[in-house]
Amino acid sequence: MTKSELIDAVVASSKTPENITKKAVADIFDAIVDEIKKSVKDDGKFTVPAFGTFTKKERAAREGRNPQTGETIKIAASTTMTFKAAKDIKGFLND
Repeated sequence: MTKSELIDAVVASSKTPENITKKAVADIFDAIVDEIKKSVKDDGKFTVPAFGTFTKKERAAREGRNPQTGETIKIAASTTMTFKAAKDIKGFLND
């Protein structure tokens, strides 16, 4: 599902007020994503009960290989984000 398909589905949902526009839903979605990113960056994690937890993870510098040449390369340290689904989501997917 793409972002635009998600927005269309939210607008069409029976739980969404009839007068809400696609633009309003898109703006709300963007604001939510921005807040999740800020929280993970500042606090190290963001949890949505019954959905899951986004967590900041540090990756150490390491050596890798160029798949085309086999040459050893250095991969710099970086920060990434992981997601762990909540028990409710895992159960829903396994039903």
